[in-house]
Amino acid sequence: MKSAYELAMERLEKEAPSVALTDEQKAAIAEIDSRAKAGAAERELFLGEQIAKARAAGQTGEAAAIEKQLASELRRIEADAEEKKERVRNG
Repeated sequence: MKSAYELAMERLEKEAPSVALTDEQKAAIAEIDSRAKAGAAERELFLGEQIAKARAAGQTGEAAAIEKQLASELRRIEADAEEKKERVRNG
């Protein structure tokens, strides 16, 4: 007798079969992840310094604007990486 979980997994596999990636695809995805993490870290360092300077100068509005910019850039970096990974997965 199968559990509800096993039955659900079987249905899911029928609807959207899992795709096996080649070693080249896995390496390409790992490279995309690595570059995205590096880009995000670079932006966090650069804009983090600007946020700290703005706060030290008492410019809370400027600091908030830079924080919004940082959040936006991090989302863009992540979205770009996901788009590139999807292209790799689809061949």
